[in-house]
Amino acid sequence: MSKKITWIGLSLLMILSLVLSACQPQAPQPTEPAAATEPAAEEDTLIFGMLLVGPYNDHGYSEAHYIGGQYVMENLPGTEMKYIDKVNTGDRPGTTPAQLAEELVNQGATVIIFNSDDMKDSAVEFAQNHPDIITIHASGDSAWQEGENYVDAANLSNVFGRMEYGKMIAGCAAALTTQTDQIGYLGPLINDETRRLAASVYLGARYCYENYAGKDPADLTFRVSWIGFWFNIPGVTSDPTQVADEFINSGADVIISGIDTTEALAQAVKATEAGKSVYAIPYDYEGACEEGANVCLGVPYFNWGPIYLKYLREIKETGQFPRRFEWLDPDWANINNPDTSIVGFLKGEALSEEASQKLDQFIAELAGGLNLWEGPINLQDGTPYIEEGRAATDHEIWYLPQLLEGMQGQSVAE
Repeated sequence: MSKKITWIGLSLLMILSLVLSACQPQAPQPTEPAAATEPAAEEDTLIFGMLLVGPYNDHGYSEAHYIGGQYVMENLPGTEMKYIDKVNTGDRPGTTPAQLAEELVNQGATVIIFNSDDMKDSAVEFAQNHPDIITIHASGDSAWQEGENYVDAANLSNVFGRMEYGKMIAGCAAALTTQTDQIGYLGPLINDETRRLAASVYLGARYCYENYAGKDPADLTFRVSWIGFWFNIPGVTSDPTQVADEFINSGADVIISGIDTTEALAQAVKATEAGKSVYAIPYDYEGACEEGANVCLGVPYFNWGPIYLKYLREIKETGQFPRRFEWLDPDWANINNPDTSIVGFLKGEALSEEASQKLDQFIAELAGGLNLWEGPINLQDGTPYIEEGRAATDHEIWYLPQLLEGMQGQSVAE
């Protein structure tokens, strides 16, 4: 009985406690915090991807592009470069540049730069498959409406420097230096680009041989030998070291390189150490002479930073990039201005003072309008190409079908 009373009492106390609790004012419940005003998000990073045909540090064409990408990041905050190098069949058999571009897109790239002429087909394929990705091909003519390979792809553009001028200057330096009257040109593969560049070297050499050295151009021997690609791929290309040696052994005392690497310079150094007098002119990269300063007459080089900066700033600021084909002149006010000129020529230590002064005069002539692509110009087989008094059109220069009369070597790929 007492336990029952006790239980009843406890129950009454509990009920009373609940009633009193319900009568008390409720403590305020926490509310969702007001949405904090977050600091403005940092500007989105523009990621651009670059496909390099050779090693990023090849002291040649690919390194020039890599440095151009670095220039962009240094001068345009909020940009980041992703790159894949050694994009070629020798280093990556069975893989196309278009496939590698997909990897860069997966890393966040919204702009893709293909850096080699032989990537033309992949650039077109990729652009057509990715209309939302801005695609820039450094070389090529797919965006040139007047060209022979125009492709309807609104997101694909082409850009290149008129390296024809740099090559003319290289040819002039060689002609002012040679004592054997023999110049060797170490060429890569044969295509429109490489044929017109080799021809431009010859035009510069012939002009300076006659007008500055005072010699008969008929006495100048200019031989071209192609290795089959932009650089040596063992088992695929001819060995550029052997080709350079063949030039030297046959009497050439200046070797001009049209490939991405510096074998011509290296072999000129070895020949000089062996007691011969041999000089070389490398290509593409402004620092290329460093590997053989005592034999280097100079280097025609690409400076990609300013044009890439211009393009990527436009993309970053506007979110758009109207299609274009640009084949750009050097900055004739100063061809070596690092902030303005896409093509330059740096003189080498081996260039004599007399030759240097004459080379300056030649550059001034070019800046003043001298056009070495003015007729009469005949093709290698003697066929008239540009009649006397007429300047070649861009189309005629770009699509030069053969080497020129006076040049020795293969004109067309087999």
